Amino acid sequence: MSATSPVTTAPTSQAAGTGASPGDLSVRGVLASEWTKLRSVRSTVWSLAALAVVTIGLGALVSAVTNNRWRTFSFADRLTFDPTSRSLRGVFLAQLAIGVLGILVITSEYGTGMIRSTLSAVPNRPLVLAAKAIVFGLVALVVSEAVTFVAFLVGQSLFTSPVPHATLGQPGVLRAVVGSGLYLAVLGLLALGIGSLIRHTAGAISTFVGLLLILPLLLQAFPTSVQTALGKYLPLTIIQAMIRVQPTPKAFAPWAGLALLGGYTLVVLLAAGVLFVKRDA
Repeated sequence: MSATSPVTTAPTSQAAGTGASPGDLSVRGVLASEWTKLRSVRSTVWSLAALAVVTIGLGALVSAVTNNRWRTFSFADRLTFDPTSRSLRGVFLAQLAIGVLGILVITSEYGTGMIRSTLSAVPNRPLVLAAKAIVFGLVALVVSEAVTFVAFLVGQSLFTSPVPHATLGQPGVLRAVVGSGLYLAVLGLLALGIGSLIRHTAGAISTFVGLLLILPLLLQAFPTSVQTALGKYLPLTIIQAMIRVQPTPKAFAPWAGLALLGGYTLVVLLAAGVLFVKRDA
């Protein structure tokens, strides 16, 4: 990973201007170092740019198409119309962007061998992984929330009478917008954990895509009863329920689904932390 942080350049250097010696870095110094590494690589900028473009762009496209075709909607379709979910459709593609970035946060250091320099400067391995998760998680949360709010506002602005539009003050709307941003941040942390477990970019991305997109397709081969019982545990079902204001059949309630995803993420990160300590760099 290309970075300017002293933690990744020489084991004998000081950390991020804190004056701490190698092997005795403060939490603040390690966090500062991880922030420097994250913001100084091009993959961060490109991934976050892709996140913004697909979330806002696709949401705007779906909203515009919906507005133009409103007169073709049946009476039943109009009764169940959910304008909030239309403007948040871009979140489905944004999952891939945030997942790839989460994976690259850790696997790029293994790919370049810089992880050895990092661990030489900071032998406390749990602290290194925790710092990566905290810094990335905060960046992902801030960007995701900003992007989902913009996507919602842009999408709603494209609806013209007689198409109904939503406002943040309506029941369930703010929950959908805020929850979508939270979902992306948590999913990014799950991807980071997968990257730490696998330590190879291509393998980690393949695993993440398989979990996100391939597993729901494989589930379609099973009887409906099995699909109903297991489908609600999948991330794709969780986000489908989150972006909707109206209840989603065969899915957990939005906050319950997000809590479940958080549980997955915690388990994966804990497993990654254990292996991060036991395995060689």
